[in-house]
Amino acid sequence: MPTDRTRRQPLSPERVVAAAVSVADRGGVAEVSMRKVAEVLGVEAMALYHHVPNKDAILNRIVDAVFAEIDAPDPAQPWRQALAECSRSARQAIARHSWVLGLVESREHVGPARLRHIDAVLGVLLEAGFSAIEAVQATALLDGYVYGFVLQEQQQRIDVPADTELAASALLADPSSDDLPHLRVVAQAVAAGPAPSHDDTFDHGLQIILGGLVPGGA
Repeated sequence: MPTDRTRRQPLSPERVVAAAVSVADRGGVAEVSMRKVAEVLGVEAMALYHHVPNKDAILNRIVDAVFAEIDAPDPAQPWRQALAECSRSARQAIARHSWVLGLVESREHVGPARLRHIDAVLGVLLEAGFSAIEAVQATALLDGYVYGFVLQEQQQRIDVPADTELAASALLADPSSDDLPHLRVVAQAVAAGPAPSHDDTFDHGLQIILGGLVPGGA
């Protein structure tokens, strides 16, 4: 609920976008509306139109707000390290606002923060000796890995290694799993612990991808 201090603060496009992000974080993109955003800000919905033209513009801007949270790759670092750190930051930002996965590829508008992110990643790859086409392909590969990993994380709903170990133990205790011999082999290894964390698994895949990227395809 808006506080008296919130009501006293003047409206701005930045405050409208921040409020819209908070609405999406609580209830998903379907909950984002001019009315809901106005409620968070403690104003009438009509007041928002002085700062954003419509709901569609808000959706464009909340996607860009997520990309603004991603740390840019450091061009002073070795290129694989720079892209690894950038990818970790992207995963964290998208996981904080997982609703963005449903918007990022469906919006025709690409905002300035996302453009800067893409440009910075391309710059690291080009400086490392990748051709323009190779850099685009590598960027798409990294994006696909990050987006897919976050989506899988959200669907699994397993937060810590102990949860994975419990799930493995449950599978081993289920007689109906006897016809899944290969899963049981894996479950036995996981149940013995320690199971890898999501961070471990993400970094493992990331290093495989980055290790396979070579300028010129050599």
